[in-house]
Amino acid sequence: MAQIVVVFHSGYGHTQRVAQHVAEGAGASLLAIDAEGELPEGGWDELAAADAIILGTPTYMAGPSWQFKKFADASSKVWFSRGWQDKLFAGFTNSASLNGDKVLTLAYLQTLACQHGGLWISLGQLPSNHKAATRNDPNNLGGSVGLLVQSPSDASAAEIPQGDLDTARLFGQRVAAIAARIGR
Repeated sequence: MAQIVVVFHSGYGHTQRVAQHVAEGAGASLLAIDAEGELPEGGWDELAAADAIILGTPTYMAGPSWQFKKFADASSKVWFSRGWQDKLFAGFTNSASLNGDKVLTLAYLQTLACQHGGLWISLGQLPSNHKAATRNDPNNLGGSVGLLVQSPSDASAAEIPQGDLDTARLFGQRVAAIAARIGR
């Protein structure tokens, strides 16, 4: 069985709830980046041992949170030694708006993974883009590069649309299935 880690930053609990659903689907462990942009003790070792790394961050002002960016910048030490070369990567983001420039954050996560020599796993789900679709349908936001989630700015983490949470769980399952298929 592949060792999968979901490493994420959550500013207000919404991204953490999504990370939990992704991890549940993937059978992954959770590794939270704290409010200062730091990993807990042993976090870098856990990422080094992982077969697949799923990256998660809220989208703030068209990019990842500064705490996630600090973690990403600190990963340059791993990059220099090619420590994550050929690992599987995937990513997700959450913002208050339906679009909210989330695609820019996903592009950032994908680029980070590719800089590390990683192999990117897309969302792999058809969008729910028919007239009868609701926010409770999987992939209602129409993502493809990675998982997109929307949480209204005045909503609690408990109010994330069920369709987004179902999409998160399915995304985690996809990462685990691909990791198992290629022997990671």
